[in-house]
Amino acid sequence: MTHRRTAAGPDAARRNLLTDRPELYELRFPDPGFTAARWAESMLREHGAGPEVLDLGCGTGRDAGWLHRTAGRTVTGLDSSPAMIAHARTRHPGPSYHVGDMREFTLPGRFDAVLCLDSALLYCHTNADLDALFGRLRHHLRPGGLLVAEMRNGAFFLGRTELLDAARLDSVTHDGVTHTSRTVLWIDHAAQLLRRTRSWAADDGSPPVEQHSAWRLLFPQELRHLLAVHGFTVLALHDRPGPRTDPPWTDGDRPAATADGDRLHLVARLAPAA
Repeated sequence: MTHRRTAAGPDAARRNLLTDRPELYELRFPDPGFTAARWAESMLREHGAGPEVLDLGCGTGRDAGWLHRTAGRTVTGLDSSPAMIAHARTRHPGPSYHVGDMREFTLPGRFDAVLCLDSALLYCHTNADLDALFGRLRHHLRPGGLLVAEMRNGAFFLGRTELLDAARLDSVTHDGVTHTSRTVLWIDHAAQLLRRTRSWAADDGSPPVEQHSAWRLLFPQELRHLLAVHGFTVLALHDRPGPRTDPPWTDGDRPAATADGDRLHLVARLAPAA
């Protein structure tokens, strides 16, 4: 989904250097082989999805554009960032793109499948947010339609700390300016959130920028229950391989059992009409 997402949640409305400047996003998180889009297409084909797809939290439109252009699907993209949607329309044309909140959106028609990649689903921080999202999915999916999602795995953080607390430095250069980020992840246990503080410094003398964001941490059994309550049957739930695992998914890979990897990969089907 290509690390790329902005979607619903209390932090989504805050300014963010990468979502305000999508060209930087695609440089910082390159996906030259369209691994995320190819993985999503393989899940859609394997489970017999029809051609009409909603990419929820579509970001820069890189995945949506590939699915339209290469896989021949009719794609609609929705994201909460106007800058991302403007970039998608210009750089990855073909899909129909909309600005909206995943908890509240209403689009015309129904879809054969909804994609929710790169932890976009986890921008729904509260149980009420998640209930609202799944209500929107039930409204927009055809009976028997698929939800294909890829996200962080809450179970990974049960006793695992290697991704937490220590600062990580990364840089990206655009138009001759190098932007360096310092990122720290930590757990907000009471809210069941993985929180991130990221500060940016540029070598052109512009003032530093500090950003705060968070993802809901969902555990595999919690996710199964949530889906069942909202009328979905889980067809596949595994930790690897996927577009952001190490090693990443490649064509023909088969899923492993859910274990303790830091990503979860989900395929679920909305119950057909009675």
